[in-house]
Amino acid sequence: MQGILVGFCSFLLIGLFHPIVRKAEYHFTKRIFPVFLLAGTLCLAGAYFVGNQFVSSILGMAGFCCFWSVKELFEQEKRVEKGWAPRNPKRDQK
Repeated sequence: MQGILVGFCSFLLIGLFHPIVRKAEYHFTKRIFPVFLLAGTLCLAGAYFVGNQFVSSILGMAGFCCFWSVKELFEQEKRVEKGWAPRNPKRDQK
């Protein structure tokens, strides 16, 4: 049963991080990536020190979702440049 819950939480985390990355790039540009690095590092540290295996698994997945989000921030910037994603009109246009 625990494996099913971990899989479901993984599904939710991946689904949650997709709009987070889009909104983060839209509002803050890719320069916000250190926040994702820090959050990922903190999640992995938590996963290491938490005794509960289920919570540790969720924290580990969240940490790696944060790390993957760093890559996706840079990819999202490229999608915006190509017109595949909305550009924030409040930012200076290139």
